[in-house]
Amino acid sequence: MSNAPFEIDSISATDGDNSLWLQCWRDQHTEDFHQSVVNPLLCRFWPTLKLAQQSRVFVPLCGKSLDMIWLAQQGHEVIGVELSPIAVHDFFLENKLRPVQQQQGKFTLWRCGKLSILCGDYFALTTTEVGLFDTVYDRAALTALPENIRSLYVAQLRRLLPASTQVFLLTIEDTSDNTIFNQPIAVDEEIKALYSDGFEIDLAYVESVVESDMRAEYKVYQLKQRTIK
Repeated sequence: MSNAPFEIDSISATDGDNSLWLQCWRDQHTEDFHQSVVNPLLCRFWPTLKLAQQSRVFVPLCGKSLDMIWLAQQGHEVIGVELSPIAVHDFFLENKLRPVQQQQGKFTLWRCGKLSILCGDYFALTTTEVGLFDTVYDRAALTALPENIRSLYVAQLRRLLPASTQVFLLTIEDTSDNTIFNQPIAVDEEIKALYSDGFEIDLAYVESVVESDMRAEYKVYQLKQRTIK
């Protein structure tokens, strides 16, 4: 079955969100999603995956996350995908890295040592560009997307996943009256709806935080692909 209809529909559905994302980086309005430190839950729970040092880690919608630096420091090969060329440029500049650039299909590949970022639209990505990987690191990429795009995000991710790949998923769930990052209240139910038919879902950790007038829960999920018999 041809993949073309899915790719066209997905890209069309995400055009508006892509434009907003690019505008955020042009205007430098990134304080709501870019963390200036490595995520502490990543540092705490990543070792429980017991991955080999040489494992390849895929980071969708990566921005200029410092988490990628930390993952590379653990010995992993890290491959991110990011729409904004400003974010990719700033990632390497701010970390004093000198990448080599080359065209790879519809993407520009920036590479330095164990770190690589494909600059382009996640929904246009194919296995030809991203290659094989062992684990997905999703730091609120899913829940940062509008609700109507999340099922497309997961469908695209599953198209890219090699067999037996696991997903390490961090979410932020707003439990106050307000919502952040367009996120609904019942994240647990949405994760089950999106992933349960192909994955075993383990909610490994929940941390409740009160910040100013906002109450939130930070959650760590470990998703393992079910073996097809």
